[in-house]
Amino acid sequence: MAQTGLATFDTTLERTNHVLKEIERAYGWPKERRNQAYAALRAVLHAVRDRLPVEETAQLAAQLPMLVRGMYYEGWDPSKAPVKMDREAFLDRVRREFPFEADDGIEPLVQTVLHGLRRHVTDGEWKNVVSTMPKDLAGFLA
Repeated sequence: MAQTGLATFDTTLERTNHVLKEIERAYGWPKERRNQAYAALRAVLHAVRDRLPVEETAQLAAQLPMLVRGMYYEGWDPSKAPVKMDREAFLDRVRREFPFEADDGIEPLVQTVLHGLRRHVTDGEWKNVVSTMPKDLAGFLA
């Protein structure tokens, strides 16, 4: 691991790489596909963020590694939140933002990312996130 000389940065780099490695491993990608794991994480984070009410967006962000939190907030306009999305609209949103081909389809990719992300969020916070979603999307996140 690269050392930045600042423990906070080293920790967030380590934690972010751990999340990306989990996504790669779970989706069956080799390490050379790190850019795709990053793009998948970013696309799913943005779709989740935009569907959540502003307060819940901030509560979820507080649990993410600092670098992932920056990715999560990138380009966010809280005045437009929440964006109403059902399951299909959510998947379409991820598909539009993910610039690569999802070998097994977008749904398994989203499930993989959500599963990897879920491990870094407390049970209580994840339940709060799920409870704010419409039923068809909540079932997807659970």
